[in-house]
Amino acid sequence: MLTSVELCAGAGGQALGLERAGFDHTALVEIDKHCCATLRHNRPDWNVLEEDVRLFKEDASAYKGIDLLAGGLPCPPFSVAGQAAGRKGRAQPV
Repeated sequence: MLTSVELCAGAGGQALGLERAGFDHTALVEIDKHCCATLRHNRPDWNVLEEDVRLFKEDASAYKGIDLLAGGLPCPPFSVAGQAAGRKGRAQPV
């Protein structure tokens, strides 16, 4: 089986597609607690890391040798990480 790490995983849309394509997720990194809760609820066996991708990269050596590094980058403007900029691209109150 192929292995993957996904950055900015969101609620798991891409992860589900990759799972169907035969990938085993070594880790899914997501900063939003609600997205992480959804991932854990739908796939309790997945390794969901609730953290900022900038912190993850500091010690990503444990994932060396994976087959695929995937990501939902850049974070959408409606997300917390996208500073809730909205359609106009300017930061909105969070």
